Amino acid sequence: MRAIGAQAELLRILGHPVRLRILDELIKGVKCVSDLEEFLDISQSNVSQHLSMLRRYGLIDYYMDGRLRCYYLVDPIIPELLEILKKDYPEQIPPPACCPVTKKGRYPGKRRR
Repeated sequence: MRAIGAQAELLRILGHPVRLRILDELIKGVKCVSDLEEFLDISQSNVSQHLSMLRRYGLIDYYMDGRLRCYYLVDPIIPELLEILKKDYPEQIPPPACCPVTKKGRYPGKRRR
């Protein structure tokens, strides 16, 4: 089980659109930097920075194939998390019927957002 601090760090790492797209692409299989650079349409140095962060946190790793670095997923939670993030939830959680402490009253209308 991940400690709460590690959970927060994982969410922070996942909180960037480029890193999410990289991880989503790596779910499909091994990719080298040039594959990701082309797919993401950003500079090689920018791709490498994101890959470095993902690797430093232990979500991905790489092997060398000649001069190419071939990246792949390591952390098994990533496919599950990305699947959950892609889900469409048509309804919100319903409001409570009463206060869970006093067991009386009704929830006063719509939730504040």
